[in-house]
This record gives sequence, structure tokens and C-alpha cells, in this order.
Amino acid sequence: MAVITISKARSIIKKVMSYGKDKDMKPLSVIVLDAGGNVIAFERSDGASPGRFAIAHGKAYGAVMLGMSGTAQMQRAEAQAYFMAAVNGVFGGQVVPVPGGVLVKDKNNDVIGAVGVTGDTSDNDALAAVAGIEDCGLTADA
Repeated sequence: MAVITISKARSIIKKVMSYGKDKDMKPLSVIVLDAGGNVIAFERSDGASPGRFAIAHGKAYGAVMLGMSGTAQMQRAEAQAYFMAAVNGVFGGQVVPVPGGVLVKDKNNDVIGAVGVTGDTSDNDALAAVAGIEDCGLTADA
């Protein structure tokens, strides 16, 4: 199984940030987690609010711990709010079930981590995450 190295994580973040700038997005914050939900790297744009670390982490953490993107989590929350509330209880309130939490898969389609982006609309956050992941030759599951 492949892993996300610190170099690869930094490359993902760099691409996410340049994507956000190119698309005139609001200041972004980006986190990259490994398959166990551990932080590999984080960066916050100038002007991004300080609380964005927790939001980016919650988006990525929910994706990797549940094995489903933030978009899928939001759909699940809309269909079964009690399930996502219970999940958030299990994980100590750390899950943010909205777009912007994107699974990272290797060439074998194995989950090797997740990227969480926050700062613009959730849908734009997800697009930026996908751009960063795919730019590094990995597969994004948004």
C-alpha cells in the first residue's frame, strides 16, 4: 500500500493553494491526513480565520474514518441525521460532514489518506482538494 509522504502532502497543499488563488477563492486552509487520521501537513492562507484548522481537520478526519467523502457524508446526514449525530459522538465531535473532505486513493484504489479544505463554499473547497490530489498523480474521491 502506498503512503502519502510529507513531500507529497506539501505538493498537494501547494496545488490547492494555487488553485484557490487562480479561481479567486477566499483564503483557504488545507490539511492532509494519512490513512489512520494522523496529520501529515497543514497550511493556512494569509487572511484565513484561526478556527479553520479544526474545520479542515474535521472534514478530512470524517472522510478517512468513515471511508466516505464529505459530500457522501452530507448526503447521509440529510437522509439519516441520527446516524451522523451518533458518528460525531463516537468521534468526539471531530467530524464535519460537508464537501471539502476528500479521500485520497492510490493506483490500487486503496484509501491512503484524506485532504480537508475549508475557507470558500464547501463545493469549491472540494474542487480545490481534488485539484491538489490529482495534480500529484493520486485519485480523489470527493
